[in-house]
Amino acid sequence: MLPLHGIGGRGDLPVPLWLAIYSAGAAVAVSFFALAAFWSRPRFERTIGRPLEVLTRIVDHPATRVVLRLAGLAALALLLGAAWFGNPEPSLNPGPTWLYVWIWVGIIPLSLLCGPIWRLANPLRTIAGLVRRTSYRRLPDGIAYWPAVAGLAGFLWLELVYPEGSEPRVVAIFATTYAVVNVAAGIVYGPSWFAIGDSFEVYAETLGRLSPIGRGARGRLELRNPLAGLATMPQQPGIVGLLCLLLGSTAFDGISCWSAWMRLTGELSRPQHLVVYTLGLIAAIAIVTALFLLAARTTAAAQIRPGAVGAAGLPGAFVHSLVPIAIGYAVAHYFSFAMFQGQDGWLLATDPFGRGWDLLGTSGTRIDYAFLGTGLIAGVQIGAIVLGHVLGVVSAHDRAADLFRRRQLRRAQYPMLAAMVAFTAGGIALVTAS
Repeated sequence: MLPLHGIGGRGDLPVPLWLAIYSAGAAVAVSFFALAAFWSRPRFERTIGRPLEVLTRIVDHPATRVVLRLAGLAALALLLGAAWFGNPEPSLNPGPTWLYVWIWVGIIPLSLLCGPIWRLANPLRTIAGLVRRTSYRRLPDGIAYWPAVAGLAGFLWLELVYPEGSEPRVVAIFATTYAVVNVAAGIVYGPSWFAIGDSFEVYAETLGRLSPIGRGARGRLELRNPLAGLATMPQQPGIVGLLCLLLGSTAFDGISCWSAWMRLTGELSRPQHLVVYTLGLIAAIAIVTALFLLAARTTAAAQIRPGAVGAAGLPGAFVHSLVPIAIGYAVAHYFSFAMFQGQDGWLLATDPFGRGWDLLGTSGTRIDYAFLGTGLIAGVQIGAIVLGHVLGVVSAHDRAADLFRRRQLRRAQYPMLAAMVAFTAGGIALVTAS
């Protein structure tokens, strides 16, 4: 079975675990008090980036759009072809690795480096666009991003709960069903569906808010402060649900790798496994969601500037601060997995359909597990979590400076600081404890 968790580095920290947790929590707290002392006005809310005229012309050129769309279609066709018609053995089929590593994990660096590029290559958008219509149905009121949250929940359940989630035919059924549903919805509701209903596009767009490249008010690409791009995130309840889902599922993934959890669940029957793991996933998401909502809403004890909060309330106002935290968790959790299992996607691509080919000349080559040391892996894990939380604190403080009056600014943020410290300590414990 294809392993869906990080490989190596767990429990092998260069410093004691307790010291790593205390140091990381202290770094977040010190960052907060430094910001409270020297940062009293919002700096990201109205920041204007530097226009990238040449890059805009290149990206918006019809030839570039065609190339990206063809690349997206080719990637989807290869994934479905390998999953449906390739070797049924997971370790000999590249489909699962392409989905869980190259696409799911690869979205992170792609979106951070290139910004909103996923929507340009999204093959589901391209296929739905082939069906020309004069008008589309209006999206239901209040739908927000909940379709994307539902689709993402299904994908994460498949990855983290379903025992056969790495089977090629299971991957094929999921990918085909997902594509058919979203293409059909795109035909009915038009291109606007993908911005709120396609889980992978919404996920990529959310991560892309932290990219130094983004679209400005006039539609041009701009070089900007990444945190300024993050401040433009829509304040919608669905986005709150999406990010809490990501954080909670990553937390459960870490818990399910603990030796104590595996001892308790190792002898379960298949139905018992499904029930216990499903309940564990729900519980982890619920705890993370409750902690964030409690921290955000407790800040209401301070006086908010009139008209400063949108329809999603204070959770929506501060939800953008969860994006760097989610990225930090993902990097920490999937770094070794991507570095090692990601190699298999290339090695198996030499015979994608199980026909005995050697198209890339890599037949017989094995994954190199020696090129990364466990100390380096642990360092990346801790560094990603701490950096993600520090950026989260900066983003939350900048938003708070816009919401609250100066004399209440520090006191209003104490609940969110407590949540950030708890997330930091918990994140390090989850990815390093054994």
